[in-house]
Amino acid sequence: MSYVSYVAAAYAVFAIVLLWDFVAPRLQIRRELRAARMRAARDTKRSAPVELTR
Repeated sequence: MSYVSYVAAAYAVFAIVLLWDFVAPRLQIRRELRAARMRAARDTKRSAPVELTR
């Protein structure tokens, strides 16, 4: 009985999990930075002083 396929599958799963551990935080950081930029843009737009006219 050979365990070559089992070992290859285990290494493949390990590589996929390692890749996901590398990619997932970067995706989350990108999402959070985008949300912060959008929030800052909304805040500046909302708090922009409007000149009163008669």
